[in-house]
Amino acid sequence: MSEYNIRVQSFEGPVALLMHLIEKNQLNIYDIPIAEVTEQYLAYLQAMEQFNIEIASEFLVMAATLLQIKSRMLLPKPPPVDVSELEEDPRQELVNRLLEYRRYKEAALCLGEMFESKEKMFTRPLHDFGTKMILPNGLKIEELIAAFATLWESGVENFAVVTREEISIQDKMQDIIFLLRKNDGKMEFSQCFIRSGSRTEMVTAFLALLELIKLNRIGISQKHSFGPIYLTWGEVVN
Repeated sequence: MSEYNIRVQSFEGPVALLMHLIEKNQLNIYDIPIAEVTEQYLAYLQAMEQFNIEIASEFLVMAATLLQIKSRMLLPKPPPVDVSELEEDPRQELVNRLLEYRRYKEAALCLGEMFESKEKMFTRPLHDFGTKMILPNGLKIEELIAAFATLWESGVENFAVVTREEISIQDKMQDIIFLLRKNDGKMEFSQCFIRSGSRTEMVTAFLALLELIKLNRIGISQKHSFGPIYLTWGEVVN
C-alpha cells in the first residue's frame, strides 16, 4: 500500500486563507460563491483538527462569519417596497476586507523587492573632516567677513599674472655661444645662467651644453673632481 501524504499549509490569518482559496480556484473576488468558499474553508479547519493543530480563535470567528453570510443569502427575501429598502449584499464587508488585504500584500511584496535590491548595495559612512583651520583667539568669523567685504569694496586692482618661464634649447645654445665669444672663448659653466637662474634654465643649459658638445662647437674641462667646469670655444682649443 503506497503512502498517502497530506500537507497542510500554514497561513498568517483567516483573511490570508480566504484569499488563497479565491486565487487557487480563480474566483471573482467581487462575486464570491460563498457556499463553495465556506465548504473549502471548513474542510481546511477539519484537516487542521485531524493533525492535532491548534486552531486560532480568529479562524473560528471567520468560519462563523462565513456561515452567517451563507445563511443570509439562502433565506428568502421579501420584495422591497422602496428603493431605499434594498438590502446590502451580505458579502460586501468580506469583499472589502479581502481587497484591503490584497493591497497590503502587494505593498509588502514591493517593499521586499526593494529590500533585496538595497541589500546588495553598500554606502560609505559619513566622515567628519573636522575644522580645517582654527581661528586665532579673540577673532570671530563675523570680523573676517567684514574685513573681506572691506577689501572687496576697496577696488584694489594691483595684481600680477605669474607665467611659466619657457626657455628653448636653441635659445640657450645661442646664449652659451654669445658668452664664450664675450669671454674670449673660455668661461665657467655657472656663468651660463644669465636669465632667471631657475631650475628650468639649469636643465635647459645642461641640454644645450650636450648638444653643442655633440656638434663639436665647444669643449669642456675639469681640473679636479667636483671642481668648476670650464667651457671653451671650439675654434680656440689646440
